[in-house]
Parts: sequence; C-alpha cells; structure tokens
Amino acid sequence: MGIILGLIVTVGCVLGGYVASGGHLYVLWQPYELLIILGAALGTFLIANNMKVVKDTGKAIGEAFKNAVPKQRDYLDLLSLLHSLMREMKSKSRSEFESHVDNPSESVIFSAFPSILKNKPMTDFICDYCRLIIVGNARPHEIEALMEEEIQTVARDQLKPKHAIQDIADGLPALGIVAAVLGIVHAMGALDQSPEVLGHLVGAALVGTFAGIFFSYGVFAPLATKVKGVREKKMRMYVIIKQTLIAYMNGALPQVALEYGRKAISAYDRPTIDQVEAETIGGAPSAA
Repeated sequence: MGIILGLIVTVGCVLGGYVASGGHLYVLWQPYELLIILGAALGTFLIANNMKVVKDTGKAIGEAFKNAVPKQRDYLDLLSLLHSLMREMKSKSRSEFESHVDNPSESVIFSAFPSILKNKPMTDFICDYCRLIIVGNARPHEIEALMEEEIQTVARDQLKPKHAIQDIADGLPALGIVAAVLGIVHAMGALDQSPEVLGHLVGAALVGTFAGIFFSYGVFAPLATKVKGVREKKMRMYVIIKQTLIAYMNGALPQVALEYGRKAISAYDRPTIDQVEAETIGGAPSAA
C-alpha cells in the first residue's frame, strides 16, 4: 500500500505540475522511447544476474509491495519456539532432543509454530545450531563466530535483489540518454520536414531523457530501498536466534536467554517482557 500511494503521489505531482504549467500530456506518451529504455533495462538486468537472482528479485518486489516484514506475532512465535527448544535441551537426553531437530516437520515443538516451520532456511538454521549445542564440545565464542559468518552469507544472498534493482536505477539515466540520442538521430533525418514535424520529433527525443531519470529516481531507486528494508527486517530473525542461543550456551536459563533475543528486536515491534512471559512460561508446547 505504501509503494502504491508513493507512486500515485510522485506521478501525480510530476504530471500535475507539468499540466499546470501549460504542458500537454499527449506529448509525453512516446511508447517507442519507453520500449528502448525499459527494454534495455530489462536486458541488462538479465545479463547481470543469474536466474536464481532474477526469480528472487520478483519475489522481493512482491514482498516489498505487501510490506511482508515480521510482525510482533512472528517475534513472539520465534521466542516461544526457542524457549521450548532450550527447555527440552535442558531437561531431556541428547537422543530424545535430537528427534526434534532431525525431523522438525514431525516435531511437536516445531509443529506448534507453522509460521516458523514453513520458513525452511530459518528452521534449518535453528536445527543446525541446536545440534552443535547438544554435541557439547563446541565453545560459545566459536559457535557465535560461525553464526555471524552464516548470517552475513545469508544477508548477502537476501540483498542481491536490492543490488540488482539498484543497478537498474543507476543505469536508467544513461539509457534515457541513449533513447534521446536515437530520437535526435531520427529528427536529423527529417530536417527537410516542416518545423512543426521537426519540433515534435525533438520533443519525443527529450522525453527519453525525462523518462530515464524519472524511472531511475522516482521508481526503481525507492523500490530498491524498500526491498532492502524488508529483507533486513526479515534477517533480524536470525540475529534473535543467535543472541538467544549464545546466551543459553553461556549458562543463562531459557527465560533469561530469551531476554537477549528480545532486545535484538526493533523498539517499534519489540514485545514487552510480560508478553514474552505470557507466551512462554506455562504456555509453550513440550514434547513431554
């Protein structure tokens, strides 16, 4: 909704100001100029990125339009899941606990939080480090360093769509100039025509420069920023997992370890201590 509203305001103000100053909208409708600019932008996008990034960019744009960021409910589910897992690690034998992380889809703990379970990369992240914890011979600082390295790797992958869209935005002004130059070339071939025809051709060429700059700074650059914001908020879930599990490894009780994770949540979305306690103490699922 925010993206659509922003586009309406941007386009409305640009075109409204143009019309208010005496301009004619039909002059701006130059489909072949748009074909050159946007078609070339699509082509360079396909050249620069592999198919995985291309597909993920489409997914990221969809997430940006939906503003698909974790909500407070998602944070509470994650903290509740971690609390249940830490409680199981603390009270059950290694063999009993391993069944949860070896096959999370059949685990009573993971099944209680379908929103977490359907996110396979994050579920795998939780299970992998829970396994390392129960092995017992890994030091907390070693696990923390490994977690940070993996989070950085995941973050780089998650932000590839942002960089791909930003590259389009960076190239669009130049592609607008390409379209304008081609338009001028066309106009030069019509020098024997009337001034009215020649003026129309020159105006059409200049629309290419306008369109390239407008799409760059008015559409694609803000969209890249939005994609980055959404993906970074989704990555925050991994930091919460890291802070919670490392605190547990360092000897904190499960409920205390949750506070380390809770503090990693943005203040805008962070649940209160009372909310976390209401979700976990006495209410978290157990395999018992």
